[in-house]
Amino acid sequence: MKDIRIGIIGGGLMGREMASAFARWCALTDVSVRPVLTSVADLNPATLAWFDCIPSCTQKTTDYKELLANPEVDVVYVAVPHNLHEKLYLDVLAAGKDLFAEKPFGIDLASSRRILDAVKSSGRFVRCSSEMPFFPGAQRAFEIAKKGEIGRVLEVVSGFHHSSDLDPSKAANWKRLNVTCGEGGALNDLGMHSCHLPLRLGWKPKRLFAQLQKGYAQRPDGKGGTTNCDTWDNAMLHTWADIGGQETPLRLEMKRLAPGATNTWFIEILGTDGGVRFSTAEPKTLWIFERGKEQWWKRTELGFGTPFKAVTGGIFEPGFPDVIQQMWAAYLMEREGLLEGRFGCATPEEAVATHEIFAAALESQRAGSVVSL
Repeated sequence: MKDIRIGIIGGGLMGREMASAFARWCALTDVSVRPVLTSVADLNPATLAWFDCIPSCTQKTTDYKELLANPEVDVVYVAVPHNLHEKLYLDVLAAGKDLFAEKPFGIDLASSRRILDAVKSSGRFVRCSSEMPFFPGAQRAFEIAKKGEIGRVLEVVSGFHHSSDLDPSKAANWKRLNVTCGEGGALNDLGMHSCHLPLRLGWKPKRLFAQLQKGYAQRPDGKGGTTNCDTWDNAMLHTWADIGGQETPLRLEMKRLAPGATNTWFIEILGTDGGVRFSTAEPKTLWIFERGKEQWWKRTELGFGTPFKAVTGGIFEPGFPDVIQQMWAAYLMEREGLLEGRFGCATPEEAVATHEIFAAALESQRAGSVVSL
């Protein structure tokens, strides 16, 4: 088993989630690499203290440049606000480290393109975080669509829904401000989740009409006052993509104000001969449509059929920590040239393609018209 030494910049929610995935790496049975958390950087000393429970993490610093100068770090995962992406990603590459970036890969399209240029000139291995396609149901939907088993595709819906912002008393954070989240708002925050599978299938929109919606104009600031919130909270993108030589409706949904949805990713692909539907609301359930003399939806429970096998029994359902671990397995195995046909993480080119979609959506919202990409 080859050890890959990992550094994390940004030890908050996702930084801790990644570290937890490393801690249970022994659950995987068909990988030949192992992540070892070596270093973490965060501005908050209290956040750094959480990592005291990980013996391998011997460097905890408030200065990320000290992490980048550490020769014991091979790969750096960066989880910081969007306005910091470009600076930190370029610094990681300049330090000669491989990068596992967070979405949206820069605060806007221009930023993402500059990052991509730096990736190409550096020669480093870089991928972007997007864990939801590693659910078994998502994998099956992808394979069915790739094999063309549903005939001519008639329509596609792919989306990601939250509901926590329905609460007006929830304090604003950096994701509610254009200066830190980016003008795209929910597009930047959730868009990679909606776009990853369609883009991997080659279904990039050619034209789109966007319906963007803002929630509460003000929220508590967490300090006894209020602050203005200027990001888009909900996005419905009605697009057309070339699928099998046919112009096909493809709807992308990204919502922070979705009643009833805690953290729900979903995809539905309908065709002339069949269809497939999966939602993380039912994490081991796959729906398959079949057309014969009669038409029906078939429900099957997939169990724990992840791309990288684990000791977990096949009858159990996978969850968010499992797909985070699967995503890291894909990143590390692809980095070693050992992916062997399995689904890989989002590429820098796919990340830039999402920004091209987001930029067109913002233009469509401003003009109230259909925009070509």
